[in-house]
Amino acid sequence: MTPADTGASTTVGAASAVSVPDTSDSRMAPGGPGYRRMSFALFLAGVATFALLYSTQALLPLISGDMGVTASDASWTVAAATGGLAVFVLPMSALSERFGRRTVMTASLAVAVTVGLLVPFAPSLPALVALRAVQGAALAGLPASATAYLAEEVTPRALVTAIGMFVAGNSVGGMSGRVITGWVAQEWGWRIAVGVIGAVAVACAVAFRLLLPAPKHFRAGSLRPRVLVRTVRDHLANPLLRRLYAIGALFMTVFGGVYTVIGYRLTEAPFSLPQGLVGSIFLVYLVGTVSASTAGRLVGRLGRRGALYLGGGTTASGLLLSLASSLPLVLLGLVLITAGFFAGHAVASSAVGKTAQHGRAQASALYQSAYYVGSSAGSTVGALAFHSGGWTGTVGVGLLAVLGVVAITVTGSVAARRVTGAATAGA
Repeated sequence: MTPADTGASTTVGAASAVSVPDTSDSRMAPGGPGYRRMSFALFLAGVATFALLYSTQALLPLISGDMGVTASDASWTVAAATGGLAVFVLPMSALSERFGRRTVMTASLAVAVTVGLLVPFAPSLPALVALRAVQGAALAGLPASATAYLAEEVTPRALVTAIGMFVAGNSVGGMSGRVITGWVAQEWGWRIAVGVIGAVAVACAVAFRLLLPAPKHFRAGSLRPRVLVRTVRDHLANPLLRRLYAIGALFMTVFGGVYTVIGYRLTEAPFSLPQGLVGSIFLVYLVGTVSASTAGRLVGRLGRRGALYLGGGTTASGLLLSLASSLPLVLLGLVLITAGFFAGHAVASSAVGKTAQHGRAQASALYQSAYYVGSSAGSTVGALAFHSGGWTGTVGVGLLAVLGVVAITVTGSVAARRVTGAATAGA
């Protein structure tokens, strides 16, 4: 069993915490030249990506009221963006193989922030959904290209930590976007709130381009469809990668469902919170920032399978706790859901980068595609479950997804034992 499996060797994760650069490797490492600039640049890219991608999520009750639509209809403003990203992430990864990671990331951010400045002027729900789909498609150039860039430019020992920083940027972007939009919308409406997020994303995009070091280890690949199809087929034939893709999709199903619906729950009785306070609930994303950035140490102590079990168990505990009618308990439940999700996502996504020996951008793109399909499914199914069964229905959907994560991880454990047994018998 290779170290990239969901239950890989613990030595990789432990080494990711080492802060002394490896002088025998010209790639970036903690403490080495360019590493801090690179980390901050990709952190900002992560902030812009999630702030734009989920800019309407905390505003769904206001959009429902303004446009006279239901929660499930309004949820399409989130599902369209994540769905657009899921569909286009693989083609964008192919472009990054040919034209370079930094070039594709820069172009993607430029288009996404431009659309972000147009979103506040959408005259109707269909127009808003269409703009959000275009925005998601543009953002598709970020996740897979960023992961591939790190796999090429950062030493293997520092890869989990570096990807954890990018994921941490996602959590900060998701949090700040929702908090800012909540308070701005309370005073000036959801359109102004979305416009403010667009302006913040512009600043992040400019700083990202100025800070990100030029790649030194990129080698241009082919854009021939036959080559792309063969690479994708190879990745999908790898059982280790298939498990990681499924785990990412299921974790994001939980997260997408919970955070799409939570605004409706908290604005209704018995909580009846104002929009500003509902937006502030997303400060719990800071927990995700910590859990993602410490994923390397978690893997070092528990192994990849152990870290995934912990992430799934933490998420499930949070879901059950969120059923309480006490606001402090609901908030604690959100903290646990967020911590478990971001830890599991960081572990799974970093394992993909280490598993793929070729076509890393495509391997990462397939993970991101599965991940955002999970987000779209979670947003839509979670809203439908809330409409028919209330918060209990949404929690039920989340628990089923967590059960899937555990089942897949157990399958990885069984496969690892079989391989180990066969190797011992052969010896």
